[in-house]
Amino acid sequence: EYNFRQRIRFKDLSSSLKTNEIPDQVVISKNYFIDIAENKILRNLLSRGAKIFSIPKWFEFELNCLPVEYIERENFVDTKIFSNNKHIEFRLKRSGDIFVGLVILIVSFPIILISCLLIWINDKGPVFYSQKREGLFKEEIKIIKLRTMKIDAEKNGPEWAKNNDKRITYIGNILRRSRIDELPQIISVIKGEMSLIGPRPERPEFNKKLNKSIPNYYLRNYIKPGLSGWAQVNYPYGASIKDSMNKLSYDLFYIKNYSIWLDILIFFKTIKLIFNGKGATPKNG
Repeated sequence: EYNFRQRIRFKDLSSSLKTNEIPDQVVISKNYFIDIAENKILRNLLSRGAKIFSIPKWFEFELNCLPVEYIERENFVDTKIFSNNKHIEFRLKRSGDIFVGLVILIVSFPIILISCLLIWINDKGPVFYSQKREGLFKEEIKIIKLRTMKIDAEKNGPEWAKNNDKRITYIGNILRRSRIDELPQIISVIKGEMSLIGPRPERPEFNKKLNKSIPNYYLRNYIKPGLSGWAQVNYPYGASIKDSMNKLSYDLFYIKNYSIWLDILIFFKTIKLIFNGKGATPKNG
């Protein structure tokens, strides 16, 4: 169960600050007023090795995420991703997208061809399908994937994939677990509509619902979407509003702490996930 509030236990330190106990960490609420005496105590704790955090900083430090309820919109633009110093890193990111994308496309081309043949043999239907997604600053983009569901899978309208989803074909299940169905999206990466690393682009139909249900959900559109992201390597496949909210906390952490080194870390974590066959299908429950 991915419930951040259940994974932590905040202790009221208002009384223990006046004792000789030295905690490892002190988390201070935004609304808590620190008087002069407590300020001296905090400085003493800091000098004796205690780490002092605000609640958002604690989540970033301990859980590598930033829950949306602790976001201050007016301060969010004061993040690394909006810094002029990031210009060179974004140019390197774009160059890496093109180079690594071309390499992946060339190496995986035989796998894509074989997958296309298997899909066609399975039900004689189209091997590719395209979907509208929202990209950078909510710009509409079109991605191409290998078809993993039955031809009439969305006859009743768009819906999230479910655990043991009967709409997914036998071949489609294999392609999803191995992430092979995602490979044609490399074309969108090379075109510059997507990046190798970034928040996953969502469908406009789902985004309308999520924007109404999740405060500040639109903040994830402040960076180009990616094939894989910090949410994908830290959280199982999401198929609900609750999952989307939890995954957003990882996307916000990525946006706030973006660096080329974080991209490299995500890239290798993604490779590990692919070989483990994890995170490609909805979790139970």
